[in-house]
Amino acid sequence: MKKKNKKQGGIKGYLKPIIIIILLIALVILATPLIFKNLKYGLDLQGGFEVLYKIDSIDGKKVTEDMVTSTYKTILKRVDVLGVSEPEIVVEGTDRIRVGLAGITDQDAARNQIGKVANLTFRNTKDKLLMKSNVIKGAKLTTDNQTGKPAVALTVKDKDTFYKVTKEISESEENTIVIWLDFQAGLDHYSSEKANCGSLGNSRCISAATVEEGFSSDVIIRGNFTTEEAKSLAELINSGSLQTKLTEISSKTVTASFGADSLKNTLIAGAIGLLIIMIMVIIIYRFSGVIASVSLLVYTFLTFFIFWLIGGVLTLPGIAAMLLGIGMAIDANVLNFSRIKDELRQGKKLKDAYLIGNKGSLATILDANITTFIVAVILFIFGESSVKGFATMLMISIFATLVVMLGLTRLLLNLFVKNGFLKDKPTAFIGNYEKTKKKSFHSRFGYVVVSLVIFTIGLVSFGINKFNLGIDFKGGTSISIKNSNTNQNTIADSLKEKGYTVREKDTSDNNISIILNESLKEQEVIDLKNELTDKYEASVDIGVVSNVVKKELVKNALYSILLAILGIIIYISFRFTFRFAVSAIVALLHDVLIVCGIFALLKLEVSTIFIAALLSIFGYSINDTVVIFDLIKELKENKSKENLDNITSTAINKVLNRSLVTSITTLIPVICLMILGSKSIYTFNIAMALGIILGTYSSLFIAPYIWKKLENKWGSKTKKKPHTKEEKSIKGINC
Repeated sequence: MKKKNKKQGGIKGYLKPIIIIILLIALVILATPLIFKNLKYGLDLQGGFEVLYKIDSIDGKKVTEDMVTSTYKTILKRVDVLGVSEPEIVVEGTDRIRVGLAGITDQDAARNQIGKVANLTFRNTKDKLLMKSNVIKGAKLTTDNQTGKPAVALTVKDKDTFYKVTKEISESEENTIVIWLDFQAGLDHYSSEKANCGSLGNSRCISAATVEEGFSSDVIIRGNFTTEEAKSLAELINSGSLQTKLTEISSKTVTASFGADSLKNTLIAGAIGLLIIMIMVIIIYRFSGVIASVSLLVYTFLTFFIFWLIGGVLTLPGIAAMLLGIGMAIDANVLNFSRIKDELRQGKKLKDAYLIGNKGSLATILDANITTFIVAVILFIFGESSVKGFATMLMISIFATLVVMLGLTRLLLNLFVKNGFLKDKPTAFIGNYEKTKKKSFHSRFGYVVVSLVIFTIGLVSFGINKFNLGIDFKGGTSISIKNSNTNQNTIADSLKEKGYTVREKDTSDNNISIILNESLKEQEVIDLKNELTDKYEASVDIGVVSNVVKKELVKNALYSILLAILGIIIYISFRFTFRFAVSAIVALLHDVLIVCGIFALLKLEVSTIFIAALLSIFGYSINDTVVIFDLIKELKENKSKENLDNITSTAINKVLNRSLVTSITTLIPVICLMILGSKSIYTFNIAMALGIILGTYSSLFIAPYIWKKLENKWGSKTKKKPHTKEEKSIKGINC
């Protein structure tokens, strides 16, 4: 009877985790399509137009924060008028605004609407012009002393004109003065906009105020404003009264069909990569692999859910970061399972091995993810546009890893272990854990020689070929001509006749691509596009990257790399020692420099997203290196009498299988993206694939070798124990 009750109790114990698993899978299946339906997609996934403006003051004065804010508000209002559903308007730096208009079809109209100088005018109810913006200095949020409600204070500059106009209005039948932003004669009428005027919606009529007397001083616009409404009105007035202008310094266009294909192919690649990883993990780790696969589904769902929750705009680099995160997320489980297997090899029971393994792997998992997070933060701070989106997704992925892969996986497995599930069949629970024959992996100089040979080949290639810099880093104008009956040479020749310098030309899938050295101005872009469209009866898109943007990208790239190195040095020095930090940085530079050399050798294009790839390699490589450093540190503390060769060899043997599994799981989605994904991130995927392979190699053989050399030279000297003579035992004295 007792045995029967015990069995029944065990079955009841399994019901809880089984129900949790079923509910989680149901949540993922039902909610994921809804999230993807409501996600904001970037230009590269749904097509559209993007332009980067530099804000300048017309009077030559320094651009202030208020000017930037007011300009932002004006652009936002103008985009609303265009009817774009999910515009992306981002202030970059102190004097730039990037505007992304997904799904827009008429780029010329959008460019004209957004880029013109704000025009503030004061009119009567018959739309007659009374005053322009030059009569006032500006506006600010204030409080009405009479009512205590929010109001807008106007600072008057031309008091004589202002008094004359307000006096005239106060004596008219309809004593109302109407404030317009970008009034268009023949299109805008107060009679038709009266109902919407002042609502700060789609109407260009931003205020209609009653005037009871003439004013020759500063005035207050009263109304039933909320604080936000009064603040917005002040900013809109300022955007029309401040003397600012927008200069277009870069632009690009993505066709909707290209975007749709990119999204479809990338999602298919992601789904296939995810499925392969799940199958692989289940084969290696049996039942624990099943739980890890369920957690992987939840992890994917949670990452996209958080991204949607914060209003993120999903781009191809963002999806790439997500798929990279999947490989790195599974590493948290691989680390944990490897530790549990280590304890099982020592003869411990499954329950004890599980508890000890969990505890032992926690610090390593945290160290690996924190160092990657440091790189992601630096990418976010210094990244532009799509790179920033990549960094955002990477940070969310790391957070989801800690929540799901550490929390959920351990919770579910703990419920099964607690109830004795497969306690007598640990192999079925976590896969094969039998000892394998150890190989000697001493950190020999031979590995360094191999790296030096590869690096030298890359260096020579770089000296001969240099980098094949994309338009992002060289500046210029990219022209894309689709469905044309002519060839690239004919078009290139006609452009040369106009005085342009053709840097590159290519034809692929009925799409002619030509890059000019010159960075065309806004009007030049419009004129050239119209000319090429009419002449060749084709669809023409033109993108521009100015020298200003080019210099900024190069500067930000250097800052990103240097700050990433500094952040990693500080963290590893704090958690380990400075010698570990130096070794890690040498391994990182090893990976990055060889990737750069291979890119130079193969003449692969280096663009903005390549910098994201390099910094991702930083994150991945340091993740791998920290794992082996953590084990070396542990072995050194527990086996202080062993020489450093044996310590590093033991550490490499212990993490070898884990490193291979992690590298393969991370490579799987990258390879799927290379085969099925968008061409626009092809070089990114190549860089990532090379980085993963090199990161695994350097973390196993380069970083430990460098650390061992530094430790032999400085470590033993700083920790050298004072020499003591052997104590003899003398009867009657020693006890």
